[in-house]
This record gives sequence, structure tokens and C-alpha cells, in this order.
Amino acid sequence: MEQLNKLLQELGISKVRLAKYLGVSRQMVYNYLELENINKWPKEKKILLLKLLDIADGDEDTVANIKVTTDYLLAVENRLTEGVKEATENDYLDLKGLKKEEHALISDITFLIKEKLVESENHEENFYTLQYVYHLLQSMDNVPEIKYLLGYLSKATGFTPPNVFRFNEDKQFIFEGIIHSAFTLYNSGGASKSKVIESRNRFLQEIESRNEEKLSRTQQLNTVKVQALRELGYDVINTENAAEVFEKIAEIQSRGV
Repeated sequence: MEQLNKLLQELGISKVRLAKYLGVSRQMVYNYLELENINKWPKEKKILLLKLLDIADGDEDTVANIKVTTDYLLAVENRLTEGVKEATENDYLDLKGLKKEEHALISDITFLIKEKLVESENHEENFYTLQYVYHLLQSMDNVPEIKYLLGYLSKATGFTPPNVFRFNEDKQFIFEGIIHSAFTLYNSGGASKSKVIESRNRFLQEIESRNEEKLSRTQQLNTVKVQALRELGYDVINTENAAEVFEKIAEIQSRGV
């Protein structure tokens, strides 16, 4: 299962999207990935995952030998997108297994979301705001500061007592102090555009750096694929030559060319 987790991370498949594809909760995905091997999964979920990854079985050796090329990335992404789309079209809100207070929370959130979206005056602004909230929920597992920020806002708006810490108390305490200083500076008018432009430029540079890293990796995979095809005398990858081409790609990557 270790190799499977590594592959999912390399493919950039979030637990949320995988849960939608499999038709289970995110927590259930975590439970599946903690099992000894994929053969412990429910049969229909195992078949769905094997289909997504285009492999015959989920043995550690099989998964470890998968070469994540650009074509493979795109193929998996297409299958995942199509699978999530089909699951969403046939989906309904299944609240089985949730506690009474969890039912109430989902109901309250759903009501507020609908209320915001049917509001004609600020509809577009509300839509994009809720889209950002969705992005926060997707990123929460990888960015713990999101939970701290939400906790701070809950306290600042009076919903939660200030000395209640639901997460890592030390980290949350420090984060709240820093965020409060930032909000105080912003609301006081002391943070003019000219004074923060350097900081924002660093923010943009960090984003550009991450994007360039992703692009560089994709371009590198494309370059290796083109080289493999040229060395083998092929023009494209097809079902007949795929195994040979992937083997050649692995050989080129091992040469460091």
C-alpha cells in the first residue's frame, strides 16, 4: 500500500477527488489506504482503482514499476475526470453513518450555500467566494494553517471562545497572534500598497516558481518521450508499442539524458 500512496501523490490525485471517483467518503479512502494491500478493499472499489490506474493488479511490485509519464498522467486524469463526472451526475447526498450533530452541520452549511447562490445582487461575488471555500476544503489536509485561519475567524466573529483550541494548541496560538497583527495593520490603514508591494512580489515569485517546477517536469517527460520514440523509430505511442516505449523511457531516465 506504500507504493500505491506514493503513486497517488505523484499523480496529484487528492483524497477528495478519489473519494468522489470511488463513490465513498474521504474518510473511507483514508481507511482503504491504511489497509495491508488493495486485495483487502471491497471488490467493486478495487476494480475501479485498477481501471483508473490501468493496471491488472495492485501488487506493490506492479505499482512500483509504473512510470509516470506525461501520457500516463493525462490518461489517468481523463479517466478520473470522467469517473467523477459520472459519479456526480448520479450522486445524492448520502448522510448514512453520520451523527445527529453532523447531519445538522451539513444541513446548515447547505442552506447557507443555497441562500448565498440565489441572492441575485451579489450572486457572482458569492459564487467565487464559495468556490474559494471549496478550494480551502480541498487543500486543508496539506495546509494545516487553513484550519488555524478558520479557527481565528470563528473566534474573531464571536462564534468560538478565544481560548478554545481544537487543533495543535501551540501552533494555533502562534498563528492567531501573527494573523491578528496582520489584520490590525491592514485595518489601521498602515499597510499601504506601496509598503507591501515587495512582500506581494515575493508571494508571486513563489507561485511562479512552483508553477515553473511543474511545467519543467512536464516538459522533461515530453522530451524523454520524444527521444524514446525517435530512438525506437516510432512516431506515436499506441497499444502495440506502448510497453516497448515505456521501457525505453525508463532506460533514458536511468541514463540521466
